[in-house]
Amino acid sequence: MEDVVLVDINDAVAVVTLNRPNAMNALSRAMRQQLAAAMHRLEADDSVRVVILTGAGDRAFTAGLDLKELGEEGLAAANAEGADDNPVKALELLTKPCIGAINGVAITGGFEVALACDVLIASDRARFADTHARVGIMPGWGLSQKLSRLIGPYRARELSLTGNFLDATTAAAWGLVNRVVPPHELLRTAQALAADMATIDPAFAAKYKALINEGYGMTFAQGLALEAERSVAANAQVAPAAIEVARTAVQARGRSQ
Repeated sequence: MEDVVLVDINDAVAVVTLNRPNAMNALSRAMRQQLAAAMHRLEADDSVRVVILTGAGDRAFTAGLDLKELGEEGLAAANAEGADDNPVKALELLTKPCIGAINGVAITGGFEVALACDVLIASDRARFADTHARVGIMPGWGLSQKLSRLIGPYRARELSLTGNFLDATTAAAWGLVNRVVPPHELLRTAQALAADMATIDPAFAAKYKALINEGYGMTFAQGLALEAERSVAANAQVAPAAIEVARTAVQARGRSQ
């Protein structure tokens, strides 16, 4: 089987590339399976602390599900895929930080893949679109619920009920992406951010990520209660000497920034 998902690991950072540039990195069955499998492997690889997900070329992060393939096989085949082959679920289960380096269009299912990342850095060529309604397919990877929580229901309805593109600059203004950079700086920016994240203790990073994600799905009061519960349990195990060592390191890092 052709490798349509490439993985390159260097200095605790894995760069995962969707590799069907001639097909706008469309999510074929093979790509969905390989992407999910790659995330499962990276989750189990203790040498990897941060994952970067991007697309090959400069036209597309991913244009979403391969509609040509779906036209031949039908939606039933895609709906019948198990949890192990679901790339969005695999991304959501990743306990390590995942940075989406959005190099081009992220459309429909590709938009959902982007939203499964923890941080989004966008090229100024990036554009986002939800064309589920135009194709006549209901989203199944979380877009209908995530998007409104990220940018508000008014903006989410505008995007989903028109299918119009959202440019990278507006996406940043709406809080959908962290920052926008020129195409030649995209991967460098993502790698620099990943390098910073990789210096955090991986077990602590996983717990902090879980606290943010789980609390976000609760009411504010429930989230505060969750933080208080886990804070008391975790911080009781921190020795004063460890705090002093960490304080010195944080101060030194701050002076260098």
